[in-house]
This record gives sequence, structure tokens and C-alpha cells, in this order.
Amino acid sequence: MGLKHDQGIVLRTYAFGEADNIIVFLSATNGKVRSVAKGVRKTKSRFGGRLQPFMHVDLVLYEGRNLDTITQVETIESYPNIRTDLDRFVEASTMLEVADAVAQEDEASAGLLLLLHRGLLALNDGVGGADLMTVYMLKVAGVLGLAPSLRSCAGCGASSAERFSFDAGGVVCGSCAPSGAYKLRDGVTARLAELADSDIQNLPGPSAVPPSETLGVTRRFLEYHLERKIVSMSVMQE
Repeated sequence: MGLKHDQGIVLRTYAFGEADNIIVFLSATNGKVRSVAKGVRKTKSRFGGRLQPFMHVDLVLYEGRNLDTITQVETIESYPNIRTDLDRFVEASTMLEVADAVAQEDEASAGLLLLLHRGLLALNDGVGGADLMTVYMLKVAGVLGLAPSLRSCAGCGASSAERFSFDAGGVVCGSCAPSGAYKLRDGVTARLAELADSDIQNLPGPSAVPPSETLGVTRRFLEYHLERKIVSMSVMQE
């Protein structure tokens, strides 16, 4: 046992004992990591607010038998504007929730960490709304190897795919459409494909397709494959 170094974005925290917290953070090399921050809930904690959700931090940890203990923390990025706007805060919380749901312990997550960092930077810089969340979730699906087929039938590759199936993995033609596949409004598939190809910090311009519609399809697709609801989205869409 000894000291080790790591860095990542804090996903969530929860109480542990009278004054300690468990800090759950996403690391590029170690995936989802749980560690102890001793005395962090005390008024004069030496950690201050540096171990709150959304904080991108550099850490020194003392290796423990079950949980490592955080001994030093330095801020890399705090994304300060997220905390000043309720919409940004809810959208950022959704990003953290999704990352927490897909990240695994002891599994390298460099792609997911970079995506989360760039998504939070976009929010901090004033980019937000349904299109940003759609792009984020489509790219999370891509990181997981679950990116939906949006330009051709997921079953046979035909270009005339008019229905969408969560089970089949994207758009499907009439011949391949399983039970439960449903027809999307004109333009939705093309807009989804445009968003999937875009940079999360440089979104395409507005579309005639309502952003809530593309987000709804993407949310349900990801929830289907995660086998869980994205709770923060319920707050976002109220």
C-alpha cells in the first residue's frame, strides 16, 4: 500500500460516517472510482468545495484495503457557469448520471471522460438545450459500441428505412422491422444523423424538426439499452 495519483470528474458523492464522504469520480485509466474524503463535511475541511459533482480534479490517494483515501486534491476545471443557471445545472446533472450509468470500475474510460469534459465545457460556455443533450447521448452510445444506424437499415443495409427500432439498433426497412418498430416524422432520421456526426462543442444550426423530438427518440434508445431510466431527464423536460 502507498500513494498513487489519478484525475477525473466527480460524478456524485454520498455520506460515509459522521463527517466523511464517498467520492465517485470518472477516471480515464481506472473508469468509475470510489474513494473516501475524510472530514469533507466539516465546516473547515481542507478540501473546500473541490470534491463536488462537476469538478474536474487531480488527486493523490492513499491505497486502502477496500477504499482508497483522498489525501490531496487540486482543481483542473470547475465549469463555474453551470452552477449559476438551473437549466445548465440540470443538463450537466443528466450528463453525469449517464456517465455514471455506463462507466465500469477498473475499466479504462478515456473516451467517455473526454466526452463528458467537452460536454461540460459546452454547457459552461453557454451551449445547451435539447440538441446538446441529443449529441451527448448519441456519442455515449457510440462509446459503448451501440451507436444507432441512422442512414441505412440496421438489418439489411437498405437505404429506404422508414421505421425506428430500439431492439434492432436504429432505422429499419419494412422487411426487417420487428414488432414495436415505429415510424418517425419526416426529417427526424436525417436530423439525428446530422447531430450524431456533429462536434459536441460546435452544434449544427436549427432545424425544422423539434429538438424535443430527436431528444425523445435518443433518450428512449439509450434507456432501452441501459435498461434504466435517466432520472435527471424527467426534471429537464418538466
